[in-house]
Order: sequence, then structure tokens, then C-alpha cells
Amino acid sequence: MIEIKTTAPQQMLDITHLVRQEVQSQGLKNGLVTVFVPHTTAGVTINENADPDVVHDILSTLERAFPTTGPYRHFEGNSHAHIKASLMGASVTVPVKGGRLSLGTWQGIYLCEFDGPRTRRVELTLLGV
Repeated sequence: MIEIKTTAPQQMLDITHLVRQEVQSQGLKNGLVTVFVPHTTAGVTINENADPDVVHDILSTLERAFPTTGPYRHFEGNSHAHIKASLMGASVTVPVKGGRLSLGTWQGIYLCEFDGPRTRRVELTLLGV
């Protein structure tokens, strides 16, 4: 398990290095790593990690589509966060080959915060073949 403290109401944090460290520390050479976020207002996704404007564009587009304030009925006032987290998803699975994450050249793994700042848990499951 990885614990991450987010610092903004909505943000995407590149956690690729943390997942990579766990794969290496566990000695996984070939298999799969599943990254799971056990929260209903946070998600996880894989996307470009070379240009920070991509993260900005994703967050701003989600905010336009599902604004923080709106005609929502949920009493906690964070319906937008539940919707955004559902769209991003709660998990991703990445192949591991030769002890390395088999991500594309520009890909990174992101924790997506939509109701922060908070302390979030990220669960990792490693399966060897």
C-alpha cells in the first residue's frame, strides 16, 4: 500500500515512480501490477506524462463537463467528484517485463484527486508469471 497526501481540491499526481519502486523492491520480473484506489472520489488512470498541459486539459475538461457546483442532490456536495472518479476508474493493470513497467514512452500512472486535499491509499497487487 502507498499513502499519498494530495494538496489541492482536484489534481492528478504522477505515481509511476512509486509503483516502479514497489515492483523493484518486490523483485517482480515478469507479470502484472494492478494499481487500485479504494476511494469513491478519487481514481487512477494512465496518460501522457511528458507534457503537463495534458493533465491541465484533462482536469479543466472534466470540470467543464461536471462542474464542482451544480444541480446535484447528494448531500455532501461532492457529486462532481464521484462522477469524475467513476469516469477515470478505480484501477489500472500494467504488464511487467524484465522487472520494468511495460508502459509506452509517454505514459505515466496518475492518482486522480477530485475531492481533496486528502490522504489517499493506493493498493498494489503484484502477480508473477
